[in-house]
Amino acid sequence: MTDTDRNEEFLAEIRKNLGDYRFIHSLNVAKSAVELARRYGADENKAYTAGLLHDIMKDKKPDELLDYIENKNGVELSEVERSNHKLFHAIAGALYVEKELGVTDSEIIDAIRYHTTGRKNMSLLEKVIYIADFISDDRNYDGVERMREKAEISLETAMEEGLQFSIIELSEKLLPIHPDSIDAYNEIVMNKENK
Repeated sequence: MTDTDRNEEFLAEIRKNLGDYRFIHSLNVAKSAVELARRYGADENKAYTAGLLHDIMKDKKPDELLDYIENKNGVELSEVERSNHKLFHAIAGALYVEKELGVTDSEIIDAIRYHTTGRKNMSLLEKVIYIADFISDDRNYDGVERMREKAEISLETAMEEGLQFSIIELSEKLLPIHPDSIDAYNEIVMNKENK
């Protein structure tokens, strides 16, 4: 049985771990991820599974997440990661699906791990989950329609928009920006210039 054959089990897990708002959001991200996967040639089953599980730890308190990451799993966070508790859920989520749920597919694990920051050399699935999280049906932030339009053009165009959005938002709030986000942004912009 592959990880993608266990979606009923994963649905029960996210239902148990998440409040109503975040549960609905996860279903919507899974739906958007499948649509993006279909459009851009990623594995639709993996997209659905990663979309379902991407926020599995989001409703936990920051101190619980930190304890789970560092004390229970021995993962040392960087200074930037420690300084922004909004990054904890993705790191903890990737650990949780691997260690507690027994997910073995590294593509799914990485898509969960990097859905908040992005990173250089993202896989197709990682990009799909990153963008699906931005454009899912429940999203209604300023600029979501523009983001959805960009996702119709290409994943790279949407990634550029998403990373720019995140970097601007973080800098306006005087929050540190994860080096992975800067690397992802630079890679996309430089690849565009080289075309």
